[in-house]
Amino acid sequence: MTWFKSLTLAGRELLPIIQGGMGVGVSAHRLAGAVASQNAVGTIASVDLRHHHPDLLEKTERCHDRDLIDSANLEALHREVRAALETAQGRGLVAVNVMKAVRDHPALVRQACESGAQAIVMGAGLPLDLPEMTADFPKVALVPILSEARGVAAVLKKWMKKGRLADAVVIEHPGHAGGHLGAARLDDLHDERFDFKRVLADCHKLFAELQLGKDSPRLIVAGGVGSHEQVRHWLGHGADGVQVGTAFAVTIEGDAHENFKRVLIDADPDQLAEFTSVAGLPARAVPTPWLTRYLRQEKTLQGNARCDARRCSQRMDCLTQCGLRDGISRFGQFCIDLKLAAAMRGEVSRGLFFRGASKLPFGNAMRSVRELLDYLLHGEMPATA
Repeated sequence: MTWFKSLTLAGRELLPIIQGGMGVGVSAHRLAGAVASQNAVGTIASVDLRHHHPDLLEKTERCHDRDLIDSANLEALHREVRAALETAQGRGLVAVNVMKAVRDHPALVRQACESGAQAIVMGAGLPLDLPEMTADFPKVALVPILSEARGVAAVLKKWMKKGRLADAVVIEHPGHAGGHLGAARLDDLHDERFDFKRVLADCHKLFAELQLGKDSPRLIVAGGVGSHEQVRHWLGHGADGVQVGTAFAVTIEGDAHENFKRVLIDADPDQLAEFTSVAGLPARAVPTPWLTRYLRQEKTLQGNARCDARRCSQRMDCLTQCGLRDGISRFGQFCIDLKLAAAMRGEVSRGLFFRGASKLPFGNAMRSVRELLDYLLHGEMPATA
């Protein structure tokens, strides 16, 4: 017997821990497969996975052919999903995170489903059309990422008209999560409307109003949950699961370079930088040398914004809207794909290192996925941590 209930998704009884999707390439098949093999939810971030495949990168690194890059990334996603499923050996759940803000998101969703992904997680925008994208794959669990009950209501009501319900909803607190955040403005990040207690209560009320009963989506809280005590608290106060990102990113099995992990481990969670991404969303990252320089110049760069397709380094147009390419002055003014890929490769002076605001459980030690799950669920610390 355990103190927690299993999380039921896609007909599977799982540990109530979801590993967050982290790109570019930070959560790929090694991490997602390792998490799933422990009967939790492992998540592959779908964006620009060719960086993990030398043959695909060689074909596309110097080209300016958007279709060729898209094709390479779909092939990379296929390989990553299949490899994660092989590692999982039938245990847990392998999910794929697809950002709504990414231009090629419909193709990424379809590829993930065709390759065998068992769940699609979608944030960075309201995924109102996700049921249409997955209509041929009714057994794939659908999980939107939202931050407040108003957004949950909009998505659920739209989906219900299409005869589909969300299997789960990730409630992400923009005041604590890493990477792109679910608030309209930087000033809104810590607004009380995002408090988990309030959002969970509002969601349960919404489910009752919609008479969903046993079909109600599972509720998963994300952002700032980095300790056993927090996991135990939220699972006892209305959540069905918790999503954890940064602590998984720095595990031994994490797909990013060791330098990447060291940057996240050594960062002071109270000193992280909050800024506006090129996608127009608030973001949170470690203030590394590049980011510090960029933020000093941000207002000047925004003042010089101009619409110019040539500003897209590879003409890959990864985002539907890009502040740099489209000349949107209130958005960020840098190539996010280049910066995230550099971080994944461990290039500390050049990369953008997204990080959540919670403290890491093992201090400056790098531990395994199994040890992290044992700590989160049972409070068990490794003997030498």
